[in-house]
Amino acid sequence: MRDARNAISLATISALGLTQIIGYGTLYYSFSILAPGMAKDLGITLEQVFGVFSVSLFVGGLSAPVIGGQMDRAGAATVLTVGSVLSAITLALCAWSPSVAVFALAIVLMEISSGMVQYQAAFAALVESDPKTASRSITYLTLVGGFASTIFWPISSALMEYLSWREIYLAFAALNLLVCMPLHFWMMRKGKAANGSGTTRERERVIGAIPPEARRGAMIVVSGAFAILGFTLTSILAHMVPMLGNLGLGTAAVVIGSLFGPAQVLSRLINMLFGTRLSPPVLAVISAALMVAGIVILGLSGSWLPGAVAFAICLGLGSGINSIAQGSLPLFLFGSDGYGAITGKMAAARLAMGAAAPFVFAMAMEQFGIGLSLFGTAALGMVGMAAFVSVSMATRQNPVTVG
Repeated sequence: MRDARNAISLATISALGLTQIIGYGTLYYSFSILAPGMAKDLGITLEQVFGVFSVSLFVGGLSAPVIGGQMDRAGAATVLTVGSVLSAITLALCAWSPSVAVFALAIVLMEISSGMVQYQAAFAALVESDPKTASRSITYLTLVGGFASTIFWPISSALMEYLSWREIYLAFAALNLLVCMPLHFWMMRKGKAANGSGTTRERERVIGAIPPEARRGAMIVVSGAFAILGFTLTSILAHMVPMLGNLGLGTAAVVIGSLFGPAQVLSRLINMLFGTRLSPPVLAVISAALMVAGIVILGLSGSWLPGAVAFAICLGLGSGINSIAQGSLPLFLFGSDGYGAITGKMAAARLAMGAAAPFVFAMAMEQFGIGLSLFGTAALGMVGMAAFVSVSMATRQNPVTVG
């Protein structure tokens, strides 16, 4: 029976891994590649396109607590299923948009649907399935999901040679509807069938490392740290390939940018094999340090190819660990009860602050140049790293489980 359960767990993680690659690739990573075509087609500036994207991130942040609460009530798999349908609809609406107003509305709705199909919901599904093993399952899932940028940045760039951005978004809508939705629906039916037949295992709760009386303050600090690092990472990722090209790296920019994904996967693989003794707060500190280091390296090296490669690798390593920390750190600190609502609140802070990142960084590069903008972003990242250090020092014990 144990082997059968492990096989089901592997099938669930594999299914979620594929849907996360498609979800992040179609709804997030492809945007920076397609944005110039959107601006030209709609007759607006590139800064205005990223301004719309920033507004969508802000609205997505506001919706995150509501989505998290629905996960606790209706089940994460149900939210994932509905989210896949909404993602397809909003991508198709964006592709059809006859005006800037409809385009902006579609991008905002697309970001709301993103919150229903990306890591926040996927992590909740794993915690819902088995809180005790969720941290390891989160690592496995992010290991697979890390290929999203590696796959979809080159695919989006290649497709732009043959298709318009509207046609590409229609193809992406089909992926969400025909691949992701059936997989999420299968997970939902499987969970309901297990509950209905009474074969569901009794799940052990995870008790958080932070005592109840200290959780409010810890929640503020952790949410703030994730928000700051989210701003830092979103600033870079939203402009990564075009920024590298503007630094003078030319066609190598896409290749260098594509190193980000494998570096994410590598960090998660290293953590899976050798990082079992590292607590989630320590992982969060390491992730922040790597991201800051990568940004500083690019600011110092400019168009020097080895420096750009080191930047992409460090940023990918840090981002990979950060994704794990977003799922495992709340579980470690606050436990499994109400996990969806807790991560929803954290996502709200992260997305609300990250909302301004693409627009602010675009304006900063225009006003102050790429170098100064990178150093300013790195300095902000160091503030987030200091917050994670304070949380790591405050934790006194690992979480324990009770039957």
